[in-house]
Amino acid sequence: MNDLVLRAVLQLVWLTIAGFLLNLVFGVETGLAFFGLAAAALLLYHVSNMGRLARWLEQPTPGQVPRASGAWDQLFALLYRYERVKNHDHQELAKTLVRFRQAARAHPDGVVSLDADNRIDWCNDVAEHHFDLNVDSDRGQPIVNLLRQPEFVAYIEANDFSHPLELNAARINSIILSVQIVPYGDAQKLLLSRDITRLEKLEHMRRDFVANVSHELRTPLTVLSGFLETIRELELDPQRTRDYINLMSEQSRRMQTIVEDLLTLSTLESAPSPSLDERVCVAPLLARLRADATALSAGRHRIVLEAAGDYDLLGAENEIVSALGNLVSNAIRYTPDGGEVRIVWRATSAQAEFAVEDTGIGFAPEHIPRLTERFYRVDRGRSRASGGTGLGLAIVKHVLNRHQATLDIHSEPGKGSRFAVHFSPRRLVPVVAAPAVVQEKR
Repeated sequence: MNDLVLRAVLQLVWLTIAGFLLNLVFGVETGLAFFGLAAAALLLYHVSNMGRLARWLEQPTPGQVPRASGAWDQLFALLYRYERVKNHDHQELAKTLVRFRQAARAHPDGVVSLDADNRIDWCNDVAEHHFDLNVDSDRGQPIVNLLRQPEFVAYIEANDFSHPLELNAARINSIILSVQIVPYGDAQKLLLSRDITRLEKLEHMRRDFVANVSHELRTPLTVLSGFLETIRELELDPQRTRDYINLMSEQSRRMQTIVEDLLTLSTLESAPSPSLDERVCVAPLLARLRADATALSAGRHRIVLEAAGDYDLLGAENEIVSALGNLVSNAIRYTPDGGEVRIVWRATSAQAEFAVEDTGIGFAPEHIPRLTERFYRVDRGRSRASGGTGLGLAIVKHVLNRHQATLDIHSEPGKGSRFAVHFSPRRLVPVVAAPAVVQEKR
């Protein structure tokens, strides 16, 4: 700007000098006439450029800064440079905003940007799903007009955002959200939402597990405590004392079984998956399962074994024996006398299936999704009478998961049940033929 003023002053000085020289050579009138015309032309030049500058400043179109020569060229060059820097800063800011929104859109939690009046400015896809929003049509709408749950409205009005709020999803009752507002900037806010449905289910299962363990152990402990007090306080004949001791022994064995099953579950959950190096020979395994079923049945059931396919399994033999044995023993316990329990093995190169079919009491289909939960029982009294701890199918599920196997359950009340285990091909290997015995000739 100082250079522009200096150049304008120099132009006036040169015009004055030129007019003075013309005045000396051609007379006063000629000198004054030249000076007046030159000054008018210079003034018109400056006024014209000022007008162009004023019009551009009213509507500063990027890339269209006026151009000029002379004193105004430097000024317009500075404006062009300033515009280019600002345009670059604007582009960088726009890119930053795009990156921020892309990052927020990729965030696994819901993000809603609110202004000072709690109106929606922007939200990501997860928030649209959580709150049934549409970022295009709902922008500018007050958030409380779209999320009308009383607890959320009270949360907003209380203006205390130090703790999150648990909330059911707007239109999806099966989803539980943890919602929290985080103020930022001058008066803006971020509404964050996280799907905690799985965590809530795990917490519910944990509470049920603690309650069930306490309940399962309390019963035998109560029996033991009662019998011990009876023996200590009363004078009993030897036979009655032996009977009480036998009952106490039975309850202590029950507690020991529960504790052992819990330890087994803990070990299965923490141990790494079984390797593919250990071979489990299926033929002797099936024979062992049939023998155990026959012994447990004690002649009260018909035990049938069907086996097809020359394939063995890869995995931890003790775990597989425990899982499959649990299925067989359950079938024996829940099948009335005179019923049939069928053990089936079918194996091909594509997959293998181990199934236990019975003609027992069965159960309704609504129980199937929860059968592998710890301590879940279709009929608690009937399960205790059969000697089960309620942990057998939970152990089965963990063993199968560790061996990349699945469990399919089908049952009808009064008609029986079918528990089928499906092993993946990576857990199958062909049976190794036994080497032939060569006899030496004498």
